Amino acid sequence: MEALPTIVLSTVLYAAVSTLIVMLLAVPLAYCIVRHRFFGRDLVATLGSLPLVLPPTAVGYLLLRLLADDGPLGFLDVLLTWKAVVIACAAMSFPLVLRTARVAFEGVDPRLEALARTLGHGRWRTLRAVTLPLAGRGLVAAAVLGFTRAMGEFGATVIVAGNIPGRTQTLASAIYSAQQSGNAGLANLLLAIALAIGFAAVFASEWLSRPRKGGRT
Repeated sequence: MEALPTIVLSTVLYAAVSTLIVMLLAVPLAYCIVRHRFFGRDLVATLGSLPLVLPPTAVGYLLLRLLADDGPLGFLDVLLTWKAVVIACAAMSFPLVLRTARVAFEGVDPRLEALARTLGHGRWRTLRAVTLPLAGRGLVAAAVLGFTRAMGEFGATVIVAGNIPGRTQTLASAIYSAQQSGNAGLANLLLAIALAIGFAAVFASEWLSRPRKGGRT
């Protein structure tokens, strides 16, 4: 088994990259769902949240069919690589980020946006100057939760990326390997690290999601 610091660092990097990708995709989608009415909006919102209620192994199998050599995305050639880890982590954290971002945007009073536009702000300037700052705490909370979900991902990841030490092994799969090999000491240490990271992230998310003084409840 690879060195412990390498496992933790690799997992953090995978989670960070996947969180960046998810934020770039989920935040604009959340804004569109909350602020715009378009054909198929409920369907898009449902599909975006679907991995949240599916078994991770089901999501992993779907990704495997998509990314296999004979699948529609087989040309990417990412199976059993770190890229597959990132894709699996992104797929599993996407719905959590999407739903949290939606709550953040729903907490912004549309009247404030309308007021900004009456003062001459265009749609994009209103988004930058009013909407995003007011939703900022919630969006940061979404990023924290997405990062934590990616850090703990196992089921989908092990199907599309495997559990290859030094290549695709993550903190979650390392705990599984340690337990399977009977190395209780290493498994307990990895578990303690996972608990510490998870506790810190959830605590930060709770603090960021707390209504500000004088803000809306």
